Amino acid sequence: MSDSSITRSTRPRSSRSRVQEASSPGRSSQHQPARRQSWAGKSPQDILAHYPTGKTPPLKVLEVLIELFNALHTSMAKTVSHKTRQERAQFLRRFFRDLKTKAGFKTVPDPRNLGQKHIRAMVQVWQQEHLAPATIQTYLSFLRGLAMWMGKHGFVRSPDHYGLSVDEYQRHEYASRDKGWSANGVDIDALITQVCDHDRFVGASLRLIRAMGLRRKESVLFRPFESVVPFESTGLPPEDKLADRYARIKGKGGRVRHIPLDSPARLAAVAFAQGVVSSQDAHMGNPAHDLRKNLRHFDYVLTKFGITVRERGVTAHGLRHEVLIGHYEALVGTPPPVRGGQMVPPELDRQARQSVSRLAGHARIRASGAYLGAVRVQRHPGSRDADGMDDAPPERA
Repeated sequence: MSDSSITRSTRPRSSRSRVQEASSPGRSSQHQPARRQSWAGKSPQDILAHYPTGKTPPLKVLEVLIELFNALHTSMAKTVSHKTRQERAQFLRRFFRDLKTKAGFKTVPDPRNLGQKHIRAMVQVWQQEHLAPATIQTYLSFLRGLAMWMGKHGFVRSPDHYGLSVDEYQRHEYASRDKGWSANGVDIDALITQVCDHDRFVGASLRLIRAMGLRRKESVLFRPFESVVPFESTGLPPEDKLADRYARIKGKGGRVRHIPLDSPARLAAVAFAQGVVSSQDAHMGNPAHDLRKNLRHFDYVLTKFGITVRERGVTAHGLRHEVLIGHYEALVGTPPPVRGGQMVPPELDRQARQSVSRLAGHARIRASGAYLGAVRVQRHPGSRDADGMDDAPPERA
């Protein structure tokens, strides 16, 4: 199949075809309201001064803070995804309600008067509810962001300050088991074909994940015509050119990466997706539904075919693992540590992990450990290990 077949025009289908909405399926103005005209030219401090403590309902102050700051990243000069804005806003509203309904406080405090006793009480509630350590970590991160909005840097302490042990809250960055489909005995191509026969849209999304290692959301938002661009549009240096056409993927945090369409599998996946959508600007979800409903439908179809941890031991994300593991193996000539591969020279391992991180859409090289496992490289003679092998933590990007 040639590259030209990927970008050729197609006529719109009959009136029974889906009609694509102009707006992005994932964008919602509910969590990104337009700034009020009355706030023009005023600093956040000036705006908050109009809502005096003790005279303004606490939840109203919270809404002002969310409106002012929720789109901003807490540590970098950029905005966060709509998903993060929605989850953070929903958590903060629930947190202040739960202080009264679950933690036993008689009144809800003004966010500007939030104290350590409130956070400590809610951590105890979360522990009693048996929330996952990763969930509690996320909640503390959201509260840390709220404190920073109010200029209280360092106000929210580390998890151990609130009585959590290291074993409870420490996250592990390395994959301890192979989550790829083939490692769990799944006939990948046969299963995807079955899904395609049942639902071509979900099947096309799986083929895109299978070919390029996309995230589930990225595959649903992929526009098989608009997202295919010539190399000259990628902004990559000429020496990095691997193909004439690239897939433009917008990932987490709005980060854009370009994946070369340099293999028959990638070309075929994009061509199949082009044959499924109804128009040149269509994405892989149902245009009549929003992103949340499209993702629910995606999950429903996968559950129907047993693509769950309970039934087959795999998920759609495991197909992404499969691709990234295969990419590493193609670069170094042996499987990664999570799949029991042999030792490799340190520089070769570092370069391969960096390439895996780029393909996955991660900014840090150490993120590759979540797919490949801990770094295990060959050491030069005279290193601390007599057998010339060592386990080492991944380098920071």
